[in-house]
Parts: sequence; C-alpha cells; structure tokens
Amino acid sequence: MPKLVRVYIKNVLIGFALSAAFVAALLYTNVGNLWHLISTSDMGWIAVLMLFMFNGIVFAGVQFAFVIMRMEQRDDTPKGGKRQPVITGEPARVKVAANR
Repeated sequence: MPKLVRVYIKNVLIGFALSAAFVAALLYTNVGNLWHLISTSDMGWIAVLMLFMFNGIVFAGVQFAFVIMRMEQRDDTPKGGKRQPVITGEPARVKVAANR
C-alpha cells in the first residue's frame, strides 16, 4: 500500500475517533439541552449518528490537511542569487561623447 494511502487511512481513523470524543462530550455536558432532545425522541439515534458522521468527515479532513502541511521538505539551497555582478572577463563597449 502506498505511504500516502496509509497516512490518509490513519488520519481518517484519528478524525473519527476525535469525532466520537467530541459527540460524547457534547452529550455529556448537555450543550443546548442536546441530551434531553436525543434521549426523549424515538429517532434520537439518527441525530447522534449524523453528528458523529459529519463531525468525523470534518475532523478527518482537518487532521489529514494538518499532517500533509507538516510533511514539508526543507530546501536550504540559496534562491535568486546575491544580486552581485558576474565578472566574465570580456571587454564591454562603452559609448564616449566626443569633446568639441
């Protein structure tokens, strides 16, 4: 399996684990009376599933982007030169105005 695919799968799993922890924290702290709304509804499990899946997609994408951005390779070679003239050893023609 290519390295990038392994990195992607690993970060998707991390993102969904973070999503599970986030949804559990939301329900445990009862933000916006969410626990009451879910526990008293017969279709509350769909709300929990949707929270988990959509947050998992977002967290997995952010996690993968974070890891990809940190995979930079340092290139310490100088760029653009030093803006100093290069001596070639060839004579240059210079126009001189004649004195009258």
